[in-house]
Amino acid sequence: MSAGWVAAGVRAKALVGRCPGPAGSREIARGPTLDDALRSLASTPYARYTRTAVDLPGAQRAVAATVLWQLRVLAGWLPPGGARLLVPLAAGFEIANVVSRLLARDGLVSPAPEPYRLGALETAWRSLERHTGTPAGLRAALTASPWGDPGGDTPWAVVTGMRMAAARRTDAAVPDARRWARARAALLLARERFVHGRSLPEPAGRDAARLLGSRAPAAASYEEFRDRLPSSLRWVLAEAGEPEELWRAEVRWWHMVGTEGAALLREGRAGPGVVVGAVAVLSADAWRVRAALESAARGDRAREAFDALV
Repeated sequence: MSAGWVAAGVRAKALVGRCPGPAGSREIARGPTLDDALRSLASTPYARYTRTAVDLPGAQRAVAATVLWQLRVLAGWLPPGGARLLVPLAAGFEIANVVSRLLARDGLVSPAPEPYRLGALETAWRSLERHTGTPAGLRAALTASPWGDPGGDTPWAVVTGMRMAAARRTDAAVPDARRWARARAALLLARERFVHGRSLPEPAGRDAARLLGSRAPAAASYEEFRDRLPSSLRWVLAEAGEPEELWRAEVRWWHMVGTEGAALLREGRAGPGVVVGAVAVLSADAWRVRAALESAARGDRAREAFDALV
């Protein structure tokens, strides 16, 4: 293994070592107010961006921005070409940029937040940014990029198509994250079909069949969907007996990502696995911290909900 992968592995473990972790997140959640919770982040990596946050949405976005900064740091330590491993794992930030621009375009947010700057981790943001003003232009830009045609130009079709494409791209390019990507696709399909009552746009449906097999996406009911999932993916819905309980499946997914990411880190062999494991642990930690900030901001009832998450 090259010296570049060795150096990246060392850097990855150093970044993870500074995370608050579950115990630290519980302390953040116990803050009587959001301001107290934000002050408790002063000794964590999140302080870099959260020190200027003034409200809960801003604080949660700052936590996400920290993860992106960490991924860009990791990308800088990877050997030539290694950053390609992280591009699919950073896809959520590009999706968030598109969502923000769509909300602003439709007058639902004003002004649009400053987009996440992905640098070497972007898929096609600079092109998408130029075309978010018109539905047809955005769809055309996506179609011409690795995202592919979302199958429609409505905000729902665009975002759903991108989310399923992110799972497809991760599955293809990041073997160590394949199990997480396929489980994420199952959650997306289950929520669209059995909570919102919507069929996926055709390209997203093809991606779902590629990731989950043909039987599950064709299921007529949620129960049938669970039964038809490949055996290797049924874990993700094990605690969600009804569509209304899919939030439990989301929590289980995050726990699994964090746990399996930590296992990849413990293996200790220099290479892509350590880096992917670090990304998983960093992402799961940020998910917990964002929930902890919401708990502190909303009070006792939210703290009870946070205890169920962690």
